[in-house]
Amino acid sequence: MSLERIYAEVLAVRIIANVDVALAEQFKLRPDQRSLAIFTSTIDDVGYTALDEATKRADVEVVYARSFYAGAAHSSGPLSGEMIGVIAGPSPDEVKSGMDAVRQTIESDAYFEAISEDKSHALYAHVVARTGAYLANEAGVKQGEPLAYLIAPPLEAVYGLDAALKAADVKLMKFFGPPSETNFGGALLTGSQSACQAAVDAFKEAILTIAKNPTQY
Repeated sequence: MSLERIYAEVLAVRIIANVDVALAEQFKLRPDQRSLAIFTSTIDDVGYTALDEATKRADVEVVYARSFYAGAAHSSGPLSGEMIGVIAGPSPDEVKSGMDAVRQTIESDAYFEAISEDKSHALYAHVVARTGAYLANEAGVKQGEPLAYLIAPPLEAVYGLDAALKAADVKLMKFFGPPSETNFGGALLTGSQSACQAAVDAFKEAILTIAKNPTQY
């Protein structure tokens, strides 16, 4: 099964070396968390995957991560994209290292896949081989456990998720009931790495059958 990859883009990045006390209170930062890295990206789920990777490669914590309503096509400005992420750390160097991990993941490691030629129909089916602190907390699993991160348009997400759960020895840990802020849906599943991969494959295959015959039941 080969689908065209759709990579996200980092639209804007800023480092705050020594965050103001009032802003630190809003993010509920600890006294040792003095620096922030802030970024926006064109695809939210790829951005969340990248944030998780940052927690594995640097001494940082995700303190804010949100999707924007209706998605990147309806963003509030040219640098808004589909999501915003904020990581906190003890120094500018640490948050810069975390941001380096974010950029690498977004630019080369995690991606949506196009179901249609014009890329208007797409899905996200990604195996996180070893979770960092962020996704482990989101899914309610131990840090280091694998996840299948499954996202698709509303109907496709529900049908594909059912196929994924039946195809592999995986457990549903977090359900993103459609519509999300970006009008998608999906879930985080856990199991062995091979089971997560089987779930990803089944999710894709089920959604491809819908794309080929949308109204045939």
